[in-house]
Amino acid sequence: MSAVPAESVETPEPAWRQRAVERSTRAAKLRAEQRVQRFLDAAQELIADKGTTDFTVQEVVERSRQSLRSFYQHFDGKHELLLALFEDALSKSAAAIREQVAAGQDPLERLKLAVELLYDSSRPREGRQSPLFTDFAVQLLVSHPEQVASAHLPLLDFFTEMVEEAVETGQAVAPKPRRTASLIMQTAMFTAQAPSARVGAHPSPITVEEVWAFCLGGISGGPVSDGTPATAPTVKKTAAKTGAKKKASAKKSASATTAARKTGAAASPPRRG
Repeated sequence: MSAVPAESVETPEPAWRQRAVERSTRAAKLRAEQRVQRFLDAAQELIADKGTTDFTVQEVVERSRQSLRSFYQHFDGKHELLLALFEDALSKSAAAIREQVAAGQDPLERLKLAVELLYDSSRPREGRQSPLFTDFAVQLLVSHPEQVASAHLPLLDFFTEMVEEAVETGQAVAPKPRRTASLIMQTAMFTAQAPSARVGAHPSPITVEEVWAFCLGGISGGPVSDGTPATAPTVKKTAAKTGAKKKASAKKSASATTAARKTGAAASPPRRG
């Protein structure tokens, strides 16, 4: 009788080996993250120094004190580095806005504050170049629209949540909350980037108050009779009036139907047996 098993039995990997591999993987991942961050920091410093994204990959490599080989191990080229800066800035912006509006109780007030914060973070400031909205942001939007859309997801998710909450409480009307949130975001961001909106021959900057009034008008059922944006109570009152009118119309229709039946019955001659 043979002592050799019919099928080979796999020996489980020793626990120490698993721990060693995991430790090695974690260390390699940490080193890679640190190298990437140094490239991002170097690019951000160059943007701040030059006031533009007109720099070369070699300048980034030299500023980061790393090798060109290491750069291309992590990025396909300059455009991917800029995209990383853009995505990182949007992620940080979304986290900061979420934190600052968390204390608010009223959904519409929270949305208003979020719009104001996004507008403020999007405004160009003298002597400061933010990776969120420099000249390359528009370039990326044209050349890499899918990646840019993906970078906006954290911010879009948060604004969608706030729009949905406003709809649930009856403070807003938005059949498609996510599209509405996207429109609000784009209105705040791109309006803030424009130096001014010309009225005739004179520049007249669009204020954050005007941006919010415009957005509010879009989600609250439109302007009221005097031209001012409809407020949350206006939405509720309008809905209540509409409901009351529908009920009154239905009641009137039912009464008319009943009366017609009675009239018809009175006008009909009695049947003979």
